[in-house]
Amino acid sequence: MDGVLVLDKPQGITSHAAVVAARRILGESRIGHLGTLDPFSTGVLVLLVGQITRLAQFYREREKVYEGTIRFGFSTDTFDCTGTPTSVEQVPRLDETNLRKLLREVVGTHLQQPPPFSAKKTAGVPAYRLARKGKPVQLSPVPVTIWELDLLSVEGPLVLVRTRVSAGTYIRSLAHDLGRQLGVGAHLYQLRRVAVGEFHQNQALSLEQLEEKVRHQENALIPTEELLPEFPAVVLTDKASRTAARGGNVEICSSAQWVRLFEESGKLLSIAKRMDGNLFHPEVVLGDNQTRPL
Repeated sequence: MDGVLVLDKPQGITSHAAVVAARRILGESRIGHLGTLDPFSTGVLVLLVGQITRLAQFYREREKVYEGTIRFGFSTDTFDCTGTPTSVEQVPRLDETNLRKLLREVVGTHLQQPPPFSAKKTAGVPAYRLARKGKPVQLSPVPVTIWELDLLSVEGPLVLVRTRVSAGTYIRSLAHDLGRQLGVGAHLYQLRRVAVGEFHQNQALSLEQLEEKVRHQENALIPTEELLPEFPAVVLTDKASRTAARGGNVEICSSAQWVRLFEESGKLLSIAKRMDGNLFHPEVVLGDNQTRPL
């Protein structure tokens, strides 16, 4: 069983628990994800299934789109609604014009401080483990890019925004920083991920829908052949397919740096990288004769 499952993660469970549930439903142990969601968050959790886990390297930098509600008035230690307040609650007077101006100023590339309650490691230990014990957490700021940050609505202290960001961006940190800039404190009240790269929420299945499809023997996965559309598709002859399946270089007439190699049957065989001239090397081979990771 190979392909991509776009799961609609429900609120209240970890991404790991969602993966475990998908493994049980699909009867497939080889499942990995393209970035976690916090337990209180919902939405697109992209799962690579079977041999497709070997393609994870090509998806690490995919941009992400979120819709989130920020509550202004006080900050928390986790930067979200699950944490303990770290400032005195205020009743903010939020002006839409000023908010839109502030959001425009945030757009761009800058250094972002990860939340102390995060999976980022410090001295080899996840930061959240130290934070839960009340120990100081020192995390270095990391560069992130916010391409879009749009104001959708304002209802009292609750501000709904939609944002398109680079991989590694913490929306919790974004909410915290906005509250600090306005001087009233803020935290992330609600979050839904609506897209990861080319994978969108309209493709997402709930765990219940996934079980229903499996029960009726319906395909729930995005086919292997539809993945990585940004890489040109090249159909190999039988002889070249056998060479590529063994990891051997093949000659291809293409100006691209990366290509998808297909067998004449239409099956995706490999992702290959240009070595020199028209010589391409299969970096990842998906053929059945290859040793597959557990």
